[in-house]
Amino acid sequence: MCEASAYLIKDGKEELFLESVDLIEPEGDKLKLVNIFGEQKIIKAKIKRMSLVNHKILLESEE
Repeated sequence: MCEASAYLIKDGKEELFLESVDLIEPEGDKLKLVNIFGEQKIIKAKIKRMSLVNHKILLESEE
Protein backbone atom coordinates (compact mmCIF):
# COMPACT_ATOMS: atom_id res chain seq x y z
CA MET A 1 0.00 0.00 0.00
CA CYS A 2 1.17 3.53 -0.72
CA GLU A 3 -0.97 5.56 1.64
CA ALA A 4 0.54 7.44 4.57
CA SER A 5 -0.54 8.60 8.01
CA ALA A 6 -0.84 12.34 8.65
CA TYR A 7 0.41 13.79 11.92
CA LEU A 8 -0.22 17.26 13.32
CA ILE A 9 2.67 18.85 15.18
CA LYS A 10 1.46 20.26 18.52
CA ASP A 11 3.80 21.54 21.21
CA GLY A 12 6.70 19.91 19.39
CA LYS A 13 5.03 16.47 19.42
CA GLU A 14 3.42 14.53 16.60
CA GLU A 15 -0.27 13.68 17.08
CA LEU A 16 -2.01 11.34 14.66
CA PHE A 17 -4.47 13.33 12.53
CA LEU A 18 -5.63 10.80 9.91
CA GLU A 19 -4.50 7.29 8.99
CA SER A 20 -4.28 5.78 5.51
CA VAL A 21 -4.28 9.11 3.66
CA ASP A 22 -4.67 8.66 -0.06
CA LEU A 23 -5.32 12.23 -1.23
CA ILE A 24 -4.37 15.75 -0.14
CA GLU A 25 -6.03 18.68 -1.93
CA PRO A 26 -5.68 22.40 -1.25
CA GLU A 27 -8.98 24.16 -0.54
CA GLY A 28 -8.27 27.87 -0.32
CA ASP A 29 -6.07 28.32 2.75
CA LYS A 30 -6.87 24.81 4.03
CA LEU A 31 -5.97 21.23 3.18
CA LYS A 32 -8.49 18.46 2.59
CA LEU A 33 -7.22 14.99 3.44
CA VAL A 34 -9.10 11.89 2.31
CA ASN A 35 -8.20 8.38 3.37
CA ILE A 36 -8.77 5.05 1.62
CA PHE A 37 -12.01 4.53 3.60
CA GLY A 38 -13.55 7.79 2.35
CA GLU A 39 -13.09 9.66 5.63
CA GLN A 40 -12.34 13.34 5.01
CA LYS A 41 -10.81 15.99 7.25
CA ILE A 42 -10.16 19.64 6.51
CA ILE A 43 -7.53 21.61 8.40
CA LYS A 44 -5.90 25.01 8.17
CA ALA A 45 -2.31 23.81 8.02
CA LYS A 46 0.72 23.53 5.82
CA ILE A 47 2.74 20.47 4.96
CA LYS A 48 5.96 20.64 6.94
CA ARG A 49 7.44 17.39 5.61
CA MET A 50 6.43 14.29 3.69
CA SER A 51 8.33 11.01 3.73
CA LEU A 52 6.64 8.66 1.34
CA VAL A 53 9.15 5.89 2.01
CA ASN A 54 8.18 6.06 5.70
CA HIS A 55 4.48 6.66 4.89
CA LYS A 56 4.41 9.83 7.00
CA ILE A 57 3.01 13.33 6.44
CA LEU A 58 3.77 16.07 8.97
CA LEU A 59 1.36 19.00 9.16
CA GLU A 60 1.88 22.31 10.93
CA SER A 61 -1.27 24.13 12.04
CA GLU A 62 -1.73 27.70 10.86
CA GLU A 63 -4.39 28.54 13.46
